[in-house]
Amino acid sequence: MWETSVTAVASRTCFDATVSHASSMTDLQYLELGNTLRLGYRNRPGRGPTLIFLPGYMSDMAGGKAIALDAWAAAEGRAMVRFDYSGCGASDGPFEAQTLANWRDNVLAVMHELAQGPVVLVGSSMGGWLMLLAALAWPDRVAGLVGVAAAPDFTSWGYSQEQKMTILGEGRLEEPSRYGDLPKVTTSAFWQSGEALRVLHGPLAIDCPVRLLHGQADPDVPWTYSLELMRLLRSADVQATFVKDGDHRLSRDKDIALLIATVRGLLELS
Repeated sequence: MWETSVTAVASRTCFDATVSHASSMTDLQYLELGNTLRLGYRNRPGRGPTLIFLPGYMSDMAGGKAIALDAWAAAEGRAMVRFDYSGCGASDGPFEAQTLANWRDNVLAVMHELAQGPVVLVGSSMGGWLMLLAALAWPDRVAGLVGVAAAPDFTSWGYSQEQKMTILGEGRLEEPSRYGDLPKVTTSAFWQSGEALRVLHGPLAIDCPVRLLHGQADPDVPWTYSLELMRLLRSADVQATFVKDGDHRLSRDKDIALLIATVRGLLELS
């Protein structure tokens, strides 16, 4: 569900967006949403469909998988966008003000403003939940999905009853993170937003090709959730690959190679 700690920095989103251009398309740029929020992003031009990387909880666009995939896209002449959710990395806003709905809307705004034509969403951990929400909201734009330890509905199954009571009673839960120095913080606003956006309660009306990668030694997201997701997706073209000794992040060289091979194969279908 979470990967790498980020500098906490979000607000509301909308599609009244403008882009401030830098000298190079791969330089850090900003997508302005309304008058109060900027999303930091890096946009690599190339042939489509456009790859859009969706990080996990408390992660940003500077993670190992995102950078490796961007380097591959550069070598292959592929279009790719990396960006930070509101409240994360280079984007504006306080982290603890964010909700899952905010971040879903960030994804849709990036699709709307920064990508032309079809997109392939690559979602890591919580990003795997967001890719499903984006595909359900805008099916005509999504040509494919790649989930890496996808964690849909983790507000439901990822917390004990005691933890949920703390979140609701005290407004936030703070826990040590195994992935960085900053603690993992879950607010009641985020948790309630996640509960309202659960997707695993029935068939998922997603028809594009879907590829799921999951480590069977993942301590955070049980790999059986990828099997459940495979069962619920309406698409007939769903493939799941399990790495027996793979952890949650799947960031080793061989894991990155698997991710790139998976993305390449999916793009060849387009």
